[in-house]
Amino acid sequence: MFVQNQLSNWVSAIREQLTLPLRLELWNGQQVDFSSEAPRVTIKLPNIAAARYLLTPSLSNLGAAYVEGAIEVRGKARDMIAVVNALARTSLKAEGKFARMVRTISHSKQKDAEAIRYHYDVSNAFYQEFLDPNMVYSCAYFEDGDEDLAAAQIKKIDHILRKIELQPNQTLLDIGCGWGALVIRAAQQYKARCVGVTLSENQFALAKERVRAAGLEHLIEIRLQDYRDVRGQFDRITSVGMFEHVGVRHLQEYFSAINNLLAPDGVVMNHGITTTDPDNGETPYGGGEFIEKYVFPHGELAHIGNVLKAMQQGSLEVFDVENLRRHYARTCAIWTDNFEAHGDKVRELAGDKRYRIWHVYLAGCSYAFEQDWISLYQIVGRKAGQRSAALPWSRQHMYPATSGGLSTSS
Repeated sequence: MFVQNQLSNWVSAIREQLTLPLRLELWNGQQVDFSSEAPRVTIKLPNIAAARYLLTPSLSNLGAAYVEGAIEVRGKARDMIAVVNALARTSLKAEGKFARMVRTISHSKQKDAEAIRYHYDVSNAFYQEFLDPNMVYSCAYFEDGDEDLAAAQIKKIDHILRKIELQPNQTLLDIGCGWGALVIRAAQQYKARCVGVTLSENQFALAKERVRAAGLEHLIEIRLQDYRDVRGQFDRITSVGMFEHVGVRHLQEYFSAINNLLAPDGVVMNHGITTTDPDNGETPYGGGEFIEKYVFPHGELAHIGNVLKAMQQGSLEVFDVENLRRHYARTCAIWTDNFEAHGDKVRELAGDKRYRIWHVYLAGCSYAFEQDWISLYQIVGRKAGQRSAALPWSRQHMYPATSGGLSTSS
């Protein structure tokens, strides 16, 4: 009876403050609507014990309850995320336990490899259900704003290759090469000699197969290797969607390692997610806690200011910084739509629990980018203190005169 009274009071308080397209179905068959509109989201509590998740509706609590099957949630992922965030904002304080908490995580080669494999080695077929045909698992670049995902991902790669001023026959190291899309594009368009490294066995196997199928084995080497074990020097280095796994305390070491691998007149481009909290805090209301537990173990986000500081400490001079936050919000929204459109196949490939994890994760990321809780920056740098006649005086080389730049065929 006590819990029922608590739930009744909570429902009354929420209805006084919010109008939500939400229906609550209780274990006794009772239904409670939070709007006169038809509900777009339904939360079903199968028993009285499940009420506790609603009484403290953090993103972590409700996300975990949904993932573990303690509650049932029906609706489009975007609507689910919007409703849950509204409940969290109304019911919880934006400070203390549910604020942007700063976590300190220990990193090692073994732990980093385990975290990468947990996230990426679900199956290649799983990712193929919601990514573009080239399987680019990072923020796309919507140059004109109306591109489909496939075109926007090619434009992103071309944008990066122009930023680093890649030239024919130069050497390129791609740290965290994924399924090989960037190195394949670099070899096809520039005849660059590329090395791509990944810690994911699934990515390694498919990237090698794609290189072979493209007839580019003479130009591209794919390695199952930690970037810290790479030796030699490269004219160009790219790191796309990887440095989130490095750890805030290890950023200086990461950029120092890149500096050691960079040729004297080389160029590096780091593309990665950052927090918008100056204190390096994660997303609020328990969102970061959910991601750490279920999606990205040992992932950490740094504020852009800390990233730029770490680059300078790593003896790299920053020449260009571009914010692509809106682009990633749209990318994640498209991934979410694709994921839901192929929901039956995704469930078959990954199982119900992992389906639920990713269902809310992708939409939650889109929401977080939209809300400016997290961001995405591309940063171009060179070795600090280098004098080079080859340095461009403007950013014109990044934006070709003809719309769209290089051909989007691949």
